Amino acid sequence: MGFFSSLEVETYDRQYSDKDLLRRMAKYFGRHRRRLTGIVAFLLLVTLASAAVPLLVSAAMDQVQRSMAADLIWLLGGSVVMAGILVWFANWIQRRMMARVIGDVVMDIRSDAFRAAMGHDLSFYDEHSSGRIVSRITSDTREFGQVVDLITNLFSQLAQALILGVVLMFIEARLMLYLLIYLPLVFLIALGFRNLARKVTRKGFRAMGNVNAAIKETVSGILVAKNFRQEQAIFNEFDGANRTSFDANIQRGLVISTIFPTLNAVAGIGSAMIVYVGGNASAAGVITVGAWYLFLQSLDAFWFPMLNLSAFWAQLQSGLSAAERAFALIDADPKVVQVAHNSVPKLKGEVRFEKVGFQYNEQEVVLKEFDLHIKPGETVALVGHTGAGKSSIAKLTSRFYEFQHGQVLIDGQDIRSFDLLEYRKQLGIVSQIPFLFSETVMQNIRYANPDVTEDEVLALARQIGDGEWLETFPNGLATEVGERGGRLSMGQRQLVVLLRVLVQKPAIFILDEATASIDPFTEWQIQQALNLILKNTTSILIAHRLSTVRAADRIIVLRQGQIIEEGNHDGLLAQGGHYADLYNTYFRHQSLAYVESARQFAE
Repeated sequence: MGFFSSLEVETYDRQYSDKDLLRRMAKYFGRHRRRLTGIVAFLLLVTLASAAVPLLVSAAMDQVQRSMAADLIWLLGGSVVMAGILVWFANWIQRRMMARVIGDVVMDIRSDAFRAAMGHDLSFYDEHSSGRIVSRITSDTREFGQVVDLITNLFSQLAQALILGVVLMFIEARLMLYLLIYLPLVFLIALGFRNLARKVTRKGFRAMGNVNAAIKETVSGILVAKNFRQEQAIFNEFDGANRTSFDANIQRGLVISTIFPTLNAVAGIGSAMIVYVGGNASAAGVITVGAWYLFLQSLDAFWFPMLNLSAFWAQLQSGLSAAERAFALIDADPKVVQVAHNSVPKLKGEVRFEKVGFQYNEQEVVLKEFDLHIKPGETVALVGHTGAGKSSIAKLTSRFYEFQHGQVLIDGQDIRSFDLLEYRKQLGIVSQIPFLFSETVMQNIRYANPDVTEDEVLALARQIGDGEWLETFPNGLATEVGERGGRLSMGQRQLVVLLRVLVQKPAIFILDEATASIDPFTEWQIQQALNLILKNTTSILIAHRLSTVRAADRIIVLRQGQIIEEGNHDGLLAQGGHYADLYNTYFRHQSLAYVESARQFAE
């Protein structure tokens, strides 16, 4: 069992009872009540037609003994053929309907799981692998859909067992009594597989989640892997996860595949008992040989639905385990909790932090009793060493994380009282690594404002470097950018995401500036785009370029989650404090004076 050591439980996983899971699942099935009723009706028709065949054959045998009339033989033969056609037709219709129900149920729970995943805050994705989340939304929900097939078959098997039980009772009640005494043993053995089946199935799904996570991480980081020639290393990592999944699912398959052979063996013992008892009773003249023979023939048809019913709970564990994982994702408690969902008017952009305490975890305290006031329309640059709290301030303003103490006020209103969807519509956010979707330049620009026209986009684009940057795209705004914008240069990506913010017209702009070096001409274009945004928004800039710092109305210098200096560029330099040290370390080499002196020194 050592190969299960890497199949860790996610912190949001929960244990549900079968009753709770079935009740939750019933809500999804309930949306398709009419179709399920039709499926059950056709299944009953299949069952009745199937049960009629041995009765017709038995009646034919009795009639043939009495009369060899050709008409009667043709009638009975035709009846058997018609029963077979009816079974085929009813079975075809119910399977078509079942396929539709399964598809609809999978779509419903997959939509709910994806909506829940989208609703979680960023801290959720800090803790949990996106590949494992994807596995729950795709693989597990597909397994969940198969429960529909199992449950509808349950009704069919139950009806078939009842009908055949009645038939057997009429054939020979005394033999049926022996069979009823033996049946509880079959059910008890089947129930013994239930917990084991749930356990190995749950581990199999976790192992598959690890495989999906490994694939996603490898594909996303393939450029880094190739740069450092680590193809074999990442293959070995994937191979380990794949082998773990193989071992886990082999064990799952062994447990599931053992159920029916075991039950068949138990059923064989029961049939042997009926043969022995019936044979003795027949020899003693208690029952006729014909009744004994017909009972044994019908017994085979009776065992099939009974074994399916017995194995139902063990077979159902696959669907229940899948449902358990999907429901755990849906039910995971969000850390960002709104106290109200008030409508958000057009924001002025005032941002105020009052005694805010924030930590990512118990060991990582970022802000403590933090105060900051940003006036409407003001541009503030946040500077400081890594870990000073710059990105945390931006993320709290965006309401991506939950703070533990104090208040964050937007236009004097508690940020926790806003409808988040409406609030974030008025935020323009550019991350340090510009993210583009695998679509065209135009589609990426219109992402936050689909109603903006192409003429409006072009008019804004031409305000940046007279639109010359558009000529760098081979097909203009119709250029495909590739996955994550991989076909564009870093400078092109930055210009596209800045234009995306421009067409959005936000009230508050948050920029975590990219650290990648770009040529001076592109930097000039980017600064033009920034200036267009800054003049109409309240802006929080996590600055890495000297030009961006100088464009700020106020520079906030942070160290270990505290404001230690603030002012404009020239004033802070004159103080000769922490900002001056940062300038000399990070920014001075970007200044024109430094570049000019370096050129003269080189000459």
